[in-house]
Amino acid sequence: MNYHLAVIPFLGAVEAGLFGQLPFEVEILPPEEQKDDFCYSVADCRSRMPELMDDWKAFFEVNNVIFFPPYPATFSSLKLDDALGLMWKAHTASIAYSLPKFQDSLKYLSDPEADFGEDWSNAVDFLAATHFHTDLPTTNKFQVFLPPRMLVEGDVLPSISDFSPQQNKVLVSLRDLHKANKISGGLLLKLWQKSMSTEAGRKIGRILIESLTSS
Repeated sequence: MNYHLAVIPFLGAVEAGLFGQLPFEVEILPPEEQKDDFCYSVADCRSRMPELMDDWKAFFEVNNVIFFPPYPATFSSLKLDDALGLMWKAHTASIAYSLPKFQDSLKYLSDPEADFGEDWSNAVDFLAATHFHTDLPTTNKFQVFLPPRMLVEGDVLPSISDFSPQQNKVLVSLRDLHKANKISGGLLLKLWQKSMSTEAGRKIGRILIESLTSS
């Protein structure tokens, strides 16, 4: 999954011209195993997952405008919220593409780690709906509430001894959120996304998420 959250965005940035006009084609070296599970160049990835490449290209085209002014007139009213919306759209699309593709690989993880992976991928959809800010200070502040290591057999929530009380609490909340969304057939996420359909609503959503770690 991380491949589609790292290499695909990078190739999307290349296609968007974020690095300028390169005199050569960028190609990723394939792994020794499971070569057919991945793509390795802009053309290769676009032939396999055109919509996902479109999403990342759109995001990095916006970044290209932001970081390399002067801005074209069409981008004069661009907001941070709009850019974050494009980023989260591409991010969730990467997860949606890769999770089913590598579902069988979860068996190589411990049950607690595999469960956390699915809980987190579900939670990302809720975060994305708020256009959650991913700048360094915000990320640095909130990542301390996530597991400091991979989960192993014997880790039982909410009493993982080498995790902080806040980390245990957040993992329980992620698990419960996933269960509730699954039981509702995805209705919970749809209602949340509808509530986050305005910029004001998304601001409230971010405050609610922040309160989860501060209460």
